[in-house]
Amino acid sequence: MSPGKIAYFAPLCALLVGAAPAYAAPVRETVTPQSSQVMPNLPGKSLVTVVVSYPPGAKSAPHHHAGSAFIYAYVLEGEIRSQVDDAPPRVYRAGESWVEAPGAHHKASENASKTKPAKLLAVFVVDSDEKTLTTPDPQ
Repeated sequence: MSPGKIAYFAPLCALLVGAAPAYAAPVRETVTPQSSQVMPNLPGKSLVTVVVSYPPGAKSAPHHHAGSAFIYAYVLEGEIRSQVDDAPPRVYRAGESWVEAPGAHHKASENASKTKPAKLLAVFVVDSDEKTLTTPDPQ
């Protein structure tokens, strides 16, 4: 680009940069479904698995899971800070796990690191007709 064009576009670029919001959107998790299987020995129940990936510094919004859902969470990679109901927050490392009872309130779920990714496997035992597994808290 010629110096004249740079001089022309520089004020416009400065204006656009100045118009950017003063805050950054929060970094969120990515949920990837893995499997869903009706449980033949538990009529009306299904086993559903998802992998939740957290980039560095990412977090989930506070949420509830389906009222019928019993959840087993296993950290595959990194470190995840979790707080369920009124229990104190805790950091779980790769190879560690926790459970959530039906109707539990997941107040915090986030990557404990600002520099390394984290990943967990969530295993749901849930009513087979349940379509929404996670409901964010109202804002």
